[in-house]
Amino acid sequence: REREREREREHERRDATRETIVIMAASASALKTFRSKLLPIDKYSFLRHLQGTEPLTLYRVLAANAMECLPFVYTPTVGEACEKYHVLPATKTSFGLFISKDDVGKVGDKLRKFITEKDKEDVKVAVVTDGERILGLGDLGANGMGICEGKSMLYTVFGGVDPKKVMSVCIDVGTENETLRAHEEYGGIREKRVRGEMYDKLVDEFMREMRMQKPSCLVQFEDFGNANAFRVLQNHRRMQPCFNDDIQGTACVTLAALEAALREQKKALKDITVLFYGAGEAGVGIGELVVRALEKSGGLSHEEAKRRCFFMDSKGLVVKSRLHELQPHKIPFAHEYEQVKDLKTAITKLKPTALIGVSTIHNAFDREVIETMSASNERPIIFPLSNPTSKAECTFEDAMKYSNDKVIFASGSPFPSVVRRKDGVEIFPAQANNAYVFPAVGLASVVADCKEITDDHFLVAAETLSSLSSNEDIDRGYLFPDFTEIENVTAKIAAKVVEKMTKDGTGRMTQEELEEAKRDGFEGFTRKRMWKPPPEVSHSRL
Repeated sequence: REREREREREHERRDATRETIVIMAASASALKTFRSKLLPIDKYSFLRHLQGTEPLTLYRVLAANAMECLPFVYTPTVGEACEKYHVLPATKTSFGLFISKDDVGKVGDKLRKFITEKDKEDVKVAVVTDGERILGLGDLGANGMGICEGKSMLYTVFGGVDPKKVMSVCIDVGTENETLRAHEEYGGIREKRVRGEMYDKLVDEFMREMRMQKPSCLVQFEDFGNANAFRVLQNHRRMQPCFNDDIQGTACVTLAALEAALREQKKALKDITVLFYGAGEAGVGIGELVVRALEKSGGLSHEEAKRRCFFMDSKGLVVKSRLHELQPHKIPFAHEYEQVKDLKTAITKLKPTALIGVSTIHNAFDREVIETMSASNERPIIFPLSNPTSKAECTFEDAMKYSNDKVIFASGSPFPSVVRRKDGVEIFPAQANNAYVFPAVGLASVVADCKEITDDHFLVAAETLSSLSSNEDIDRGYLFPDFTEIENVTAKIAAKVVEKMTKDGTGRMTQEELEEAKRDGFEGFTRKRMWKPPPEVSHSRL
């Protein structure tokens, strides 16, 4: 009888195996195909194809292989993808909404139709560009949609925002890129870029419609040109939840890197002087947030804090004697100081603690510049932040070589590791990637139902991010946690920002939600609201 029962159990096991044969999971198969692609742009195209055909498989692959896949979803490959957006087979079908200058007066109808057709009724985050300043590549017009689609994907993978609640938008007002305008496959408006009153009218109409139709939706401005970025942000930031990632996101991750670097040296933020090489929206955005941090944590006055930040543009140091020629966003940082034309001389005179590159000038931080920084700093802080890699001010290898391995380094795009000569230890370059920040801030806005994103929210995000690396990590180059920990990083940053939003009155959580957050802790409360793709299921009988 016992043998009969054992035979029955064996038959049951065999039947169960036949019933639920677990073949190679779709995500494993997709990852194998992804890895078989040799060129970065082919890896990008495959992931995009997967997004259109098997989106849940895509999100499983990205979530489980974030470090490996990130360069092909975001920088540096997304730059090439935007340049070729009009000719890539994978981008013939866009996932986003195009609003053109011909839609003035009809933006609401177009938005409403898109939301209905694409199942975006509960949209909570919109990534919006006008395509004028895509990474360091200039005006790519409608091809800028590629950067929005890439970042929208990261809101889901890193930020835990349901993909149905994220949308991409390109406001197409033409392009100054003659090559694109002349290309027969270019899908955008084949005219020079609209500026001035007509431009503002279209952007204002779009933002007004977003407020009316989706008042809780966060708008992330992405890669707007200097002439519009600051003004557009200032015009709308008090009326609805919005931020500019190039100004505020870049500033946040850079401030976090500075705070981590200074902590390793046992220095305070109030003791630093920063020299920015480049005075566009990214650089000035960093400067403004550093000033805010110096006021809040360093106890400096606004004027004292500004004096810790110096800028250089194409004509030299930004100083008061140049007020007549400066763009408005540079004027607050024009100090009473002598004119200096070249970077090496500026470093020699100012002796900055940190040198931050936001110029998109390849190799601007050459041997002389790095050696000059090293002469006045035991551990020079050098951040070549320009994207993509071809625009970086220096490589990690050069920074290590010419600083005698003393540099504390962070870059906008990834670089290979370097072996430290004195002890043979492998040192890894930190990547000051906005993907550490914008998904977390976006998630916080969604969770807290935030009505306004403030600079203090980014200060909290920077402080939290900087605290997640130990001194031992920093000695190995890790100013930030590994991207394999991005889900944990996002949850911790978002939770702190949600808590700040509830305290400063910008959050609109219900009493029930506040009680739950108090009971479970803000991190536990936030984690519960992070979307994940459902697990793969076994296949049924063959």
